[in-house]
Amino acid sequence: MSEAILENEEQTTTINKTDIKEFATSARKKLIERVEMQALRMGFDKNTLEPKFEFEDDNEVKINGHIFNKKQVNDLSKNFKDKGFDTVIDEVAYTWFNRFIALYFMEVHNYIDNGLNVVSSLEDINNVALKAPIYFTKLNKEELFKLVQDNKSEDVYKTLIIAQCNELSAKLPFLFEQISDYTELLFPSGMLNNDSVIREMLSLDKKNWEQVEIIGWLYQYYNQAEKDRVIQAKKRYKTNEIPYATQLFTPKWIVKYMTQNSLGRLWQEAHSSSNLKNSMEFYLEPRTLTDEDKKELENHIMKGITPDKIKVFDPACGSGHILVYAYSLLYQMYKESGYIEEEIPALILKNNLFGLDLCKRAAQLAQLAVLLRARQDDKNIFDKYEELNVRHIEKSDEFTNDEIVFVAGTDKGEAYENIKELIESFRYADIYGSLCKLPNASYDFYSQKLEEIKDKYSPNVFINKDLIYNKILPLVKQLKIMKQQYECVITNPPYMGNSYMESKLAEFIQKEYPDTKSDLFSAFMEYIPKKTSKNGQIGLVTPFVWMFIKSYEELRNQIINYRTLSSIVQLEYNAFEAACVPVATFTLRNYNISYPAECIKLSDFTGSENQPIKTIEAIQNPNVYYRYTTFSKDFHSIPGSPIAYWASDRVRKLFDEGISLDDLSTVRNGMKTGDNDRFLRFWNEVNYKDFNSNISNYEEAEKTLVKWFPYNKGGEYRKWYGNNEYVVNWQNCGNEIFGQAKSDKRNVQDYPKEYKFKPAVSWSLISSG
Repeated sequence: MSEAILENEEQTTTINKTDIKEFATSARKKLIERVEMQALRMGFDKNTLEPKFEFEDDNEVKINGHIFNKKQVNDLSKNFKDKGFDTVIDEVAYTWFNRFIALYFMEVHNYIDNGLNVVSSLEDINNVALKAPIYFTKLNKEELFKLVQDNKSEDVYKTLIIAQCNELSAKLPFLFEQISDYTELLFPSGMLNNDSVIREMLSLDKKNWEQVEIIGWLYQYYNQAEKDRVIQAKKRYKTNEIPYATQLFTPKWIVKYMTQNSLGRLWQEAHSSSNLKNSMEFYLEPRTLTDEDKKELENHIMKGITPDKIKVFDPACGSGHILVYAYSLLYQMYKESGYIEEEIPALILKNNLFGLDLCKRAAQLAQLAVLLRARQDDKNIFDKYEELNVRHIEKSDEFTNDEIVFVAGTDKGEAYENIKELIESFRYADIYGSLCKLPNASYDFYSQKLEEIKDKYSPNVFINKDLIYNKILPLVKQLKIMKQQYECVITNPPYMGNSYMESKLAEFIQKEYPDTKSDLFSAFMEYIPKKTSKNGQIGLVTPFVWMFIKSYEELRNQIINYRTLSSIVQLEYNAFEAACVPVATFTLRNYNISYPAECIKLSDFTGSENQPIKTIEAIQNPNVYYRYTTFSKDFHSIPGSPIAYWASDRVRKLFDEGISLDDLSTVRNGMKTGDNDRFLRFWNEVNYKDFNSNISNYEEAEKTLVKWFPYNKGGEYRKWYGNNEYVVNWQNCGNEIFGQAKSDKRNVQDYPKEYKFKPAVSWSLISSG
């Protein structure tokens, strides 16, 4: 059955991302607008966060002629005050978007046990309402039937949607928590209108809903406008902006490549007779292996490991795309090992899949996606699973000293300090994410303290045992995931340069990850091997700048000296369908041996559609010119240890034996004007009488009265002759360029006069591109 699953995944129709993007973008605008309309109807707006009641009693209030639940209104008012009007509107709009797409996906796949397809029953909502009381036992039958009789279809629809959510809350509590709070008050109106979000969703081709992957794409596109706004602002991100700035949905083929060459490799090497590799189309095996190579590997493979012992972790799991595909491979491993098929899905959820994400919205969708994937194989999984090991990373709430003493059982000593350390570790977890520095005490210590709280009595009337328990419970649960080691860690980590980091995050990275502080992704590259077991496997997709530029040299040395590159695919700039990012995806062994890595260079193949095709071609025909085999240790042959996997033995030998340019001449940067539009011209733009190209030294130039001089600026590729196109305003030895730089607030750069006008070899700025 597992083989059929993978085969079916390949046969499903590709998601129409244009339609999905258009729908999600439109849905966000409409839902925010409709939710805000509901708030205005109740008397709330940006300036009025506490509406006036026309009437109130213990349970109800009357506002603008409408009756509302008093507790819900007060909760809504408090949230508006605490979070801000726009934030609450945005949160509620997205909550309903999440629920609508989850309910509809389950309806399409017949996953709703009661058989009531409420979301898609727009034209038949009254008939559905007549059946509803049989399945929704907590529904007020009389009120519902009165709404039907009064032909209030909008209210009927709202009532049934909420009832369905409440019905599912017992099985999917992370997404369908009981709707008895202010979320119900802000249910978006007009869902039966011809232009409603629901109708737009139902009009999408049903083939789009065949794969659970659609949930991730909808999440990506729903947040696209905010992502664009945050990034285009070009400033340090606020805490609540970090998810928008860093989340990027990973294309399916990259997910498969990473997972097959890490998790799949771990299993295939541990079980040489396994047929798993036959279903892994992106699996890269060494083209040639010597007996010595095989012997090197022998001591590191997890020979005979059983599938229940393979823990897979994604520390920045987003909407769960990697975990969902890891499930498919794990299913095959269990099947090969002789497990009973109907027991496998629950075992995978319990033993194998672990994920964390900074964003609560994304974590909810990751939980949903993983569970829906398991539901494909077991129709009873909603009743079987206990709790998913996929969580939203929560920061610690404030604890009073009395509360700490209550949990620790003492006001001093090791136990007291351990509880304080746990709380402090997660104080800024909403900023640091999985990179949090963890307390020294074991998970078992904190788990035991949690159990003790349940039966503990406190004479202090100010101690609320239940409140304390609920404050510390999520911290202990996420600590368990963060503390343990994993056989396989696979992720697309967040990308964020140091200059854009929230100030606390920048300080934290500087202190805890000084060697990899340039970017958030590089800090994750340092962190991930520490979470991976000694002989484990790693799969990553990151910007490829770490492979070449000087600021990442220490990171490269860590990888070359302590780990082993097993494969790499360097992608074209547009390989990500949702963004233009220069990336490479690669896999590592978490140990150092002399063993060949297979590398594919796709940077010359433009267009995201060409990337997976060329990868598969390189695997099927390993002799293509853009596939290379290399050894990690060889990267040290070139100064700075760039990951130059395409460098030939001859090139490496030149670096070993040749004379460096630095030994023959002075190597340095040239002039920097700080404002090229002002100080540079093309040679044909200036008066030839005011231009001199025959100066031989600085002193001669100092005596001339001309304004424009030749300027070597690099330019595009030329085979035989340079790009002699520019002239520079260097009148009076560059007096205007350098003399006025400070007042102009320009960043300039000059070089010694003895080098000016001398013969030289020059080239453009060298970058990762």
